[in-house]
Amino acid sequence: MSASETGEVSRKRKAEEIEAEVAKGEPEKDDEPPAAAPTSDKVADEAEKEPDNDNTEASTLEQIDPSIKDSQGIDETAMMEVDQADISPTEDPLPASNSPAATGERDAESNLVEESTDTATNNREQALEDSVGASKDAQNVYDSLRWIVVRNDGEPDSMIKLVGLKSLFSKQLPKMPRAYIARLVFDRRHTSLAILNDNPDVKDSDEEIIGGICYRAFPEMRFAEIAFCAVNASHQVKGYGTKLMNLLKKIGAETGIEYFITYADNYAIGYFKKQGFAKNISMPKGRYFGLIKDYDGGTPMECYVHPSIDFTRVPEMLQAQRNFILAQVSRVAKSRIVYEPLSSWRDASEEGSLATANSPVPGLTATPVGTSANATAVSLSRSNQAAARALAIPGIAQAGWTLADLTTASGQGKEADRQKSALKTTLLAMLRKIEEQQFAWPFREPVDLTEVPDYLQVVTTPIDLSTMEKRIRADLYRSKQMAFADLMLMVNNCKLYNDDGSPYMECATSLERYVKNLFQQDTGTTSVGGAGSKS
Repeated sequence: MSASETGEVSRKRKAEEIEAEVAKGEPEKDDEPPAAAPTSDKVADEAEKEPDNDNTEASTLEQIDPSIKDSQGIDETAMMEVDQADISPTEDPLPASNSPAATGERDAESNLVEESTDTATNNREQALEDSVGASKDAQNVYDSLRWIVVRNDGEPDSMIKLVGLKSLFSKQLPKMPRAYIARLVFDRRHTSLAILNDNPDVKDSDEEIIGGICYRAFPEMRFAEIAFCAVNASHQVKGYGTKLMNLLKKIGAETGIEYFITYADNYAIGYFKKQGFAKNISMPKGRYFGLIKDYDGGTPMECYVHPSIDFTRVPEMLQAQRNFILAQVSRVAKSRIVYEPLSSWRDASEEGSLATANSPVPGLTATPVGTSANATAVSLSRSNQAAARALAIPGIAQAGWTLADLTTASGQGKEADRQKSALKTTLLAMLRKIEEQQFAWPFREPVDLTEVPDYLQVVTTPIDLSTMEKRIRADLYRSKQMAFADLMLMVNNCKLYNDDGSPYMECATSLERYVKNLFQQDTGTTSVGGAGSKS
């Protein structure tokens, strides 16, 4: 063996010895974390060493329903307080911690801690069981639905389905030309979605098509235009229109479609609104301009398709969330508790008396029969009687209710509300008549102080028709005389600031004459005009 070969053998042997020594102090390659994510693996290893059952349970709840995380905030806070109470040292420096009183306090605190812990754990477990049970029991109605996506690919089965869709659109959309429908349905750039009937007797016939949507997708612009949407007349009002649209949204989300856009006539606007379409187009105009067809008399509508939502499971998700919320509410609600009838109410109704010596009503004084005060109490209106009877219920007065509040909520209050509403309607109608007159143009809006800076130096109480309308809607006028006084104030302000013979003075004179006649006709007397002349 030559010297060079001997040296090479020795080098190899030395390298093997070094590798063996290194291998003894290093873990196997299978145990090494991948170089791409060392941090996450380190966290995972630490989590395996110190498992946290509460976090695992919370994450399971969040996977089932994300809203559980917010609703369980009270329980998590209680658990945190329990943990802090267990690990934090006592703050009481007194040495008498072993006294019976201190021992009793510690026992009570420990019992409260245990009760809160058990309550929080039970709530979480119950929420978990309810959510899991709801998810297991939920069945997707779309799983049993027969539907197909078809286009003109030359196959006989596809052509049969397209002919059925063409017949459906022609029947349900009579205003559309049949040649136009056939051209779009059989266009190779258009795609059709159809819901099929389960009845084998109608297979490969026009009656097999329950409903369909024909649309054209523009993948490079991430939107699609809906050309036709119809449901067979014998299957309408059964939810097939919503199922069609949900299936289309699911297909769009899977194929990268971000928006659906269509032109809807007056009969279809309501349907598309229910399916999430809106009249305002948020998609940039450059993405669809020149690609879609414009229809006379149609309203463009758009729907955004969220890529992470399975639209075929939206009813199940809403039902699961509703069940979860109702379950959480039922744990704290007391609406299911039925109390015994009020004995004082029953006795009062049987005797015909509202206030007795045992149950006095605040606001009413019990006086002997035959006195004038008793006669006044008996002559109370029915609304006051109902208010007094309600106030005699135990707990009503303690809650802060007064006789005036209950009277307002009873018949008398309703009558006052009706009168207030009638007055508001009458004053608004009068104001509209005044605004329609040709001489009312200077009084419609407040005076522009940039044009007449010294106006407020002359007129200390400005008023205009728009300000009066705001006051009427805010129920600031208690009578027609108050509104009439403001109108006369507006006339006097105009006469005070403007000179005789000016157009503003003529408008003020005409307004004064018209307002007096208007209020005299409404009231049937001249007292309103007289009151205005004095102001």
